[in-house]
Formats: sequence, structure tokens, C-alpha cells
Amino acid sequence: MTDDAGLHATVLIELDDVRVLRDGRAALDGVTLALPLGRHTAILGPNGCGKSTFIQLVTRQLYPAARADGRPAVRILGEHLWNVRAIRSRLGIVTGAMHDELATLPELSVKDVVLGAFDARLAPQQGEVPEDRLRLAAEALGRADAAHLADRLYASLSTGEARRVLLARALVHAPLALLLDEPAAGLDVVARERLLHTLRRLAREGVTLLLVTHHAEELVPEIGHVVLLREGRVVADGPRGEVLTPALLARAFDAPLRLRDGAVPAFEFDRTGADA
Repeated sequence: MTDDAGLHATVLIELDDVRVLRDGRAALDGVTLALPLGRHTAILGPNGCGKSTFIQLVTRQLYPAARADGRPAVRILGEHLWNVRAIRSRLGIVTGAMHDELATLPELSVKDVVLGAFDARLAPQQGEVPEDRLRLAAEALGRADAAHLADRLYASLSTGEARRVLLARALVHAPLALLLDEPAAGLDVVARERLLHTLRRLAREGVTLLLVTHHAEELVPEIGHVVLLREGRVVADGPRGEVLTPALLARAFDAPLRLRDGAVPAFEFDRTGADA
């Protein structure tokens, strides 16, 4: 790591006046954020607000427009040039896109899905698997509360079970942080609460959580910081209680919303405000 990178090393993801164009429009427009390690954060906003673009910046599927002053617009763990395969040892990434790819391999076992992470492949390379990899894969499945699924075929899993296996795959390198794209989307209430319970335990174990979502129920109590996005811009960035107000939620979602916080947070539509 360079000396300059060392100045930023405690910051997980840093965006500096980032602008990303997609199909002729600004998917992110002047976004500046610093998301430090150790602070559990949610990036929240409606569909089309720039959440997916943010994830694709991190995974290098998209790139920001070059800055006129030549300064880096994006840094990951202090580095402005990063290899996605290399950073997965420090930043585990869980997205639906990985599930879609794995679902095309019907004979792939859960154990092989997790082992594939060591070589950044969908499945492990042919040949004998080293004992240390088998041990680490088993430990990751245990941390994701998915050890009982190890010998199942991935294609046979329920949505909730598959989500746990993707989490185990991200945990196999014992990362410092997890970037989670709508981790509980599509889950029934029981599967959702079990997965969120696992994420809460990981947070208590010291893994930094970064949730990218529009689902209020995913805002576990450990999430103390929230970034609100709308149309590619930051509406608010601050402590949970200061950001999740009716006024700021209305700006982000363009609707009279309020958050019912508690054991299972939920957005409520303020019909009084809608009629006003």
C-alpha cells in the first residue's frame, strides 16, 4: 500500500465527486461519500436512485467519469486502483448477480460454490482440494448458519438457503466488511429474520456491514448510519435518527413516508400527508 493510500486506509469506500453516465444520463451525479470500516451503514433509496451503479463501481463493472484535476474519484480500502479478486479478501460482496450465474450450473454442490471463491470462480478447479481450503469453507458455512447445506446441490436450495450460501462464499476469506445488495429481498418473513439475525451476529463479531437496499426491514439495529439517494444524488448522509425523518424520506422517495422503527422497521405511507 502506498503512503497516500495509507492516509485513507481506515475508509472502506470513498467517493469524491463521482459522476457516472449510463445511457446518456447521470446515474451518479456529484456523489461524495466516505464509508469507514467499523461503522455499519445503509445506502437507501428508491429504484433508479443509483444503488446498483454504486455496487458496479465497487466491482469495476462501471467506471466514473475522469476528473478534470486528475484526482482519483473512487478509492477502495485506500487504493484508487484495485483488483476485485484481491479486495474480496477484505471486502466480501453478496449480490443477486452471483446467484444468477451459479443457478446455470445444476450439478454444483454448496461446498463447491464456497470453494470456488478461493480462485474467484463459480466452481473450484479440478483436482484435490487442499485441506486448509476445505476447513475454511466449512468454517464459512458455519458462520453463515449454512453448515447443514454443505452436501446439497445449489440449484435445489430455497431462496433463503441460497442467500446463506452466497454469504458463506463471501465469508470464506474472513473479510473485514460485507457489501450486501438487498440481502433479504424475496425472502419470506422467517427466512428474512433468520438471515438478519446472522448478519447481526457477524456485526457483533466485528464485520462491518454495508447494506444497499430500499427495504426498511433490512435496517437492523446495528445500522447506525444511513445515506439517502435520489436520482443519483445524495439527499442525506448521517446518523440513522437524523436521516430517517419524514421530511428527508419524502425527498428521497418522492412520497409521504415515515419510518416505524423497532424490532422490524417498516416504511409507512402517510395518507394524511398524501391528501394534503
